[in-house]
Amino acid sequence: MTPEMYEFVSLDLPAVLAGTLAAVTCGLLGNYLVLRRQALMGDAISHAVLPGLVGAFLVTGSRSSLPMFAGAAAAGLATVGLIGVLRKLTRIEAGAAMGVVFSIMFALGVLLLEQAAARSVDLDADCVLNGQLETIFWFPPETWGELLSIRTIGLLPRQVVTLGVAALISTVFVVVFFKELRLAAFDPDLATALGFNANLLNGAMMTLVAVAVVASFEAVGSILVIAMLICPAATARFLTDRLRTQVLLSVAFAGAAGVGGYALAATAPRWLPVEKALSAAGMMTVASGALFAAAMLLSPTHGVIARAARRAMHSVHVAREDILAMLYRIEEAPGNPSISTRQARAAIGGGMLAAAALFSAVRRKELRLAGGSPVLTEAGRNVARAIVRTHRLWEHYMVHELGLRPDHVHDVAEKLEHVTAPRMRDELAEAAGGAERDPQGKLIPPR
Repeated sequence: MTPEMYEFVSLDLPAVLAGTLAAVTCGLLGNYLVLRRQALMGDAISHAVLPGLVGAFLVTGSRSSLPMFAGAAAAGLATVGLIGVLRKLTRIEAGAAMGVVFSIMFALGVLLLEQAAARSVDLDADCVLNGQLETIFWFPPETWGELLSIRTIGLLPRQVVTLGVAALISTVFVVVFFKELRLAAFDPDLATALGFNANLLNGAMMTLVAVAVVASFEAVGSILVIAMLICPAATARFLTDRLRTQVLLSVAFAGAAGVGGYALAATAPRWLPVEKALSAAGMMTVASGALFAAAMLLSPTHGVIARAARRAMHSVHVAREDILAMLYRIEEAPGNPSISTRQARAAIGGGMLAAAALFSAVRRKELRLAGGSPVLTEAGRNVARAIVRTHRLWEHYMVHELGLRPDHVHDVAEKLEHVTAPRMRDELAEAAGGAERDPQGKLIPPR
């Protein structure tokens, strides 16, 4: 092993493993918090571990792992229980209950932290909130054979081992109870009716979340772990509607944020105008947020750009059909009048939308321009006839079947004509009983 590689394995690898394991564990469990709209629960637990940590020290006088972990875990589970009790005893919503409990717990922790006994051992908020990822290192074996042996696991830093155990337990739980968790996340009442205790599953999940938060806070900090509970799952949610795929993607995004964030923290000071080193845990959170922002913008199904494009395409579609229907009604008028292209654009609101709608109709060979006036082609006339027929059938239905006044149905029919399927149009015609005219006396076009 070269000196450079030994330096990486001893100084960087433990921090990368700890940060990535924390991100993956929280990202895996965060899927069910996001689906159940309980994302704030991670925030509540991460704040609530502070009084548990300080209380454990004040009781035992020790900063060793066992009392610290026990105190933080007890505080996390107490937070979950208090939130449940508060929701049952009052009518406040879940988010409000979480906010009340975690703010009180965190304030209690800050008060305890100010006690002289806690200050004398350097148990400060910065350690709890921001983590100490950069201080995780070890002295590994100097040969690859010894490094890759099973015995080396016992030499790893305590934080890495703790996070590895938490990741393993969480993964096994999700894999074994995947179907039950999926059902309880989407329909708790149905899960209970089928024999799965949704409350018990939720309690087990909250226990694992508390354990994951407690195991992670020393590495990435109790505040930064919140992003790991929410961002990977929310990022994956933008990209799929299948839970299994979402879980796999969230784990991948969490791992990428862990490795990529640490790499950015290590390399960014070389090319950014910063005087101090960057926080590795902070850069992991930034990387996770960047992945979320990218998915939010670029997702082909739920992304901001894709949804804006679909809305724009739908608006052009509606405007194009409005132009065709308007020209059909003009052809129905006596004397066969015509309008100019400018008048046609103005009639549907003008602007770029009207221009795009006209261009779309011409490109689809539904319109042609003759002497500066738009004229329906045979294909366009067939489309326009179906639109006008649908409009007038809806007006007939709303007046004769729903009892609405004839002067109150035009605007509604104008919206429905664009979203009515052919089968629905046939059902409207059947309900009309062969009527030839709409409530205003206009002829209902034939099929």
